[in-house]
Amino acid sequence: MKEAIQKDRKRLLLVDDDPNLIMLVQDYLQCQGYEVITAENGHEALDILGKDKIDMVICDVMMPGMDGYAMVRQVREDPAVAAIPILFLSAKGQSQDRVKGLNTGADVYMIKPFEPEELVAQVQSSLKRSQRQHPSWLGDNGSRLKVPAEIKLTPTEARVLNRVAQGMGNREIADEVGVSQRTIESHVSNMLGKTGLSNRTELARWAMENSIV
Repeated sequence: MKEAIQKDRKRLLLVDDDPNLIMLVQDYLQCQGYEVITAENGHEALDILGKDKIDMVICDVMMPGMDGYAMVRQVREDPAVAAIPILFLSAKGQSQDRVKGLNTGADVYMIKPFEPEELVAQVQSSLKRSQRQHPSWLGDNGSRLKVPAEIKLTPTEARVLNRVAQGMGNREIADEVGVSQRTIESHVSNMLGKTGLSNRTELARWAMENSIV
């Protein structure tokens, strides 16, 4: 417990209309050393994101007023908060539900009920990936990459690129997205061909320089 409390306190936004789940998850995450702010719906969450510095969002899918899908879409369209990692919590466990959640813009999709330890592990993993987005790991030498102005990525390519920019490897991306590693390698290869870039590091730099992720 002492070790958990001593770590850098990250601020998490927990969005759910179930007061019992809010209480349980908030208490558990706070015991792990995180600061947890809560909201009951998407509108309230967006208001908080506009005022406070939030390191990660944990969000229910089905909520009154504004559901998780609509909220996440707005977050991903706002450059000020678009890079914040988002974890969906949902009782909807079909594969198409998971795919919809990830396609909407969530980084992780967890099904209720869940083990608290797994939630903490996913939060830790997402925060670590987010920290890797700092330009220092990209080896930026100050010069911008030369890429054709009109590059059109498919929605799947954009999702893969987002994770490449987070420093994830092909196998890690494949496991999270739910496809084969060869499929991810194909997407990366296609994007290299479209952009004329040489490697994954340049792809990640290009994505960040142009606010694609």
